[in-house]
Amino acid sequence: MSPTKRIIVNTLAQYTRAILNIGLSLYSTRLVLETLNVNDYGIYSLVASVVGILGYLTNALVVTTQRYLSYYHGARNIEKVRRVFANSVIIHAFVVLAFGIVLFALRGFIMNGTVLNIAAERLQAATYVYDITVLMLLVTIITSPFKALLIARENIVYISIVEVADGVLRLLLAISLFFIGGDKLIAYAIGMGCILLINLMAYMAYVFAKYQESQFSFQKSIVDKRIINKLLGFAGWTTYGMASTICQTQGLSVVFNHFFGTAINAAFGLATQVNGAVRFVSTSVLNAMNPQIMKAEGNSDRQLMLSLAGKESKFSTALMMVLAIPIIIEMPDILDFWLRNRYVPEHTCMFCRAMLLAFLIDQTTLGLHAANQATGIIRTYSLLMYTPKILIVPISWIMLSLGMTVDSVMCIFVSIELGVAIARIPFLKVSAGLNIRQYIQLVLLPLVPQLLVSCIISLLLVSLLHFPLRFLVTLPVSIVFSIAALWIFTLDSNERQFAIRFITSRFRHDH
Repeated sequence: MSPTKRIIVNTLAQYTRAILNIGLSLYSTRLVLETLNVNDYGIYSLVASVVGILGYLTNALVVTTQRYLSYYHGARNIEKVRRVFANSVIIHAFVVLAFGIVLFALRGFIMNGTVLNIAAERLQAATYVYDITVLMLLVTIITSPFKALLIARENIVYISIVEVADGVLRLLLAISLFFIGGDKLIAYAIGMGCILLINLMAYMAYVFAKYQESQFSFQKSIVDKRIINKLLGFAGWTTYGMASTICQTQGLSVVFNHFFGTAINAAFGLATQVNGAVRFVSTSVLNAMNPQIMKAEGNSDRQLMLSLAGKESKFSTALMMVLAIPIIIEMPDILDFWLRNRYVPEHTCMFCRAMLLAFLIDQTTLGLHAANQATGIIRTYSLLMYTPKILIVPISWIMLSLGMTVDSVMCIFVSIELGVAIARIPFLKVSAGLNIRQYIQLVLLPLVPQLLVSCIISLLLVSLLHFPLRFLVTLPVSIVFSIAALWIFTLDSNERQFAIRFITSRFRHDH
């Protein structure tokens, strides 16, 4: 299968998974909120966010492992791929041990009321949730190298199958809460842990059975200090970037909890769920194209690498706009229907809109982030691009201490994201020779007509139509117009011709 065709197949697989998981995730969350109530759901979101701050190291290790696996696949050095995978597994094993010791040792300090603002009568249940969430984090860490190898191998179809199954299991868990006695908060946490364990077994079984480079024995000869140093060095700066990003979400969650209690954490947690569901669309493009970007750099083809990075930015932004813009505009009605009116915590709509807008802005240059990872120039990039994101936590604390509103804090949140997105362009010009004028002409400008069409159609429909469940009409209509604008304005003639050839060939093959 050609690289371009593989990108299309993987994107379609991930996009299908995205649509299915959006529905499964949002409906599951509504059921969980109904059964747990606002405060218990806020407790779960808060505890998960605290543990999740350290969990971003896991994502850093996934990105690092996948980068080197893809790079050496591009260089056609399979023995190097085997050694990278083996040493990655060893690193993850030590991380699990270290995290387990540290997090369980800190349990008393975190849960005794000094760090978190949790009602006394729910503190014991919250402590159980903390223990279970730590175990969930450790399982996720162990899963990382296996998922990274699947991404490097561009087996996005299998990842999509596992993640759709994950969504189905979460829905079944949410339904089962209606029939479970006892403390439903603890039952929900245990169920989520079991689902992650099933995911781990699915990834491990497939990778060991399918890929020769995953086969190794734990012997002293397999340990390669140079590879470990490379992985840890790259992961260290990647972790810095991801830790900065987590400060925008989990860090804000802790700040909001300090000033407003667990009720606002329910609103923030719901917004995170909505944002996470919609950003599956972006993930579909990233997982499909990132391995190709790394392989192009590994094959010393810098121009192809930058071209693919630009296409990643354009495609992920275009696909995100198809869903995100009409959802942002219809957010109040969607939330009322989703959460049945009485379950919508205060600030939920504003949080959802701000997060989706910030993420949409980030997509416009996200391919350049992948390009920078491919070049391996990670330290300077992380310091310049992610340090501003850390500032949201102290800034929000000061703003709220001075009596300013939650809305103003989220305005700063979006502004920082805009500044970072813009800054990537001149950085890649200096570090990788990016042609700025070409990037603007080929990536950013083609997105403008689609943006205008999507906004105008959505706003026009909302202003003209007034009846219950209006979004069931406005969303499909807006999506159709946005897809039409994407086809006409966003894609160039070569991309349209390739899409037609690909669809035609698939149709003929099926018949």
